Amino acid sequence: MYQLVKDFLNGLWNENPTFRMIIGMCPTLAVTTAAMNGIAMGLATTFVLVFSSLLISLLRNIIPAKVRIPCYIIVIATFVTVVDLFMSGYFPAMYKILGLYIPLIVVNCIIMARAEAFASKVSALRAIADALGMGIGFTWAITMIGAVRELMGSGTVFGYHVLSENATRWVIMLLPPGAFFTMGILLGIMNVITRKSVKNTQCH
Repeated sequence: MYQLVKDFLNGLWNENPTFRMIIGMCPTLAVTTAAMNGIAMGLATTFVLVFSSLLISLLRNIIPAKVRIPCYIIVIATFVTVVDLFMSGYFPAMYKILGLYIPLIVVNCIIMARAEAFASKVSALRAIADALGMGIGFTWAITMIGAVRELMGSGTVFGYHVLSENATRWVIMLLPPGAFFTMGILLGIMNVITRKSVKNTQCH
């Protein structure tokens, strides 16, 4: 049980795919112009990550090593297709915003990396715990980036007005450079928090 909790928590902070491993940057930088976009992309990625990790773990002793990567891609593409059809049918507005980035989940480095480095070597329970942690870690990270960019660029968070009508809007935050600025600042804050936490632990 302890190992499952540890696998789950790793993705939330210590091995966060966005702020620690710096992978999955394409959707992180491209779709985070609003907090809601971050949640939608994060949930879609988490769904694919969890079910593809589960299936790959269950089939790890059956899939020949030489063809494991093409097999992983087929498994991942299957679940991406499910997400793609579901979003286009039930959430057409959000699907239009996320657009090409939903099918591109197939080549998301987070999913492929976890399949190759973790799910293919551990039990199904550990694979699910790891995938859930990584998916939620990815979701909170890109939602945070989206919230900051939306607040600074539009004065809203999740569509609700937070800043006054007279407040200056930093339009650059909604453009590609704004994604890099926000990512860098949040990464710096996360590093400061981690260092303080390590120092406090060493003092005790």
